[in-house]
Amino acid sequence: MDSHEARAIAVRALALVDLTNLKDDCTPQQIDALCAKAVTPYGHTAAICIWPRFVARARTLLGPESPVRIATVVNFPSGELKLEDVLAETREAIADGADEIDLVIPYRAFIAGDEAAVSAMVSSVREACPEPVLLKTILETGEIRGTGLIRHASELAIAAGADFIKTSTGKVSVNATLEAADIMLQAIRDSRKKVGFKPAGGISSVADAGLYLRLADTIMGEDWVMPSTFRFGASGLLDDILAVLGGDRSIADNTGY
Repeated sequence: MDSHEARAIAVRALALVDLTNLKDDCTPQQIDALCAKAVTPYGHTAAICIWPRFVARARTLLGPESPVRIATVVNFPSGELKLEDVLAETREAIADGADEIDLVIPYRAFIAGDEAAVSAMVSSVREACPEPVLLKTILETGEIRGTGLIRHASELAIAAGADFIKTSTGKVSVNATLEAADIMLQAIRDSRKKVGFKPAGGISSVADAGLYLRLADTIMGEDWVMPSTFRFGASGLLDDILAVLGGDRSIADNTGY
């Protein structure tokens, strides 16, 4: 990958980043820094993705007219909360100013054969998200595994009203993979619905991002990827994007793309 190609990918990826801090020990000061970092000299990220307890703070910092959206997580990371508790989390987050809800499906119940639990939770949380709040559903593909199960979880989430399907929480040993992305993107294509895709966890370089973008272009068409249909859930990717755009490192020998 030469420098021109890397810069093109970096420019494209910047607007697709959900800049994330979901560390267990995240502090208010780190949220302040995250909000500031989301607006760069080269443009802004699509969103920040943070714990629900910080949503109100981020909304105050960013203001009501910020182009940077605020995403937060519910039923996270275990996917095992009761539905009423997930709905309460969702409603409180939206009241605090969240623009997007990233919901972990009850993936352990799904693996055990309880498909209805997935459909019920996604559809119920969808109803709790008034327009224009987006609902992203986290499948935790590294735990589900298997082409058939990932495909079926994708189909259930799409049918129940998800605006995006997302690979991972970033909290398990296997997170985003190109194999899972391939399955999920094909499910979106075959659904013929306007549903987005978000790979998350372990995507830390422009070269990594380029692989996912190329896959999406191949399956969905080269005009499909945009912030309303594609996001990267990442904490470190922005640093590499800025390094490429700022010319602060050599990228000529990077063969990851």
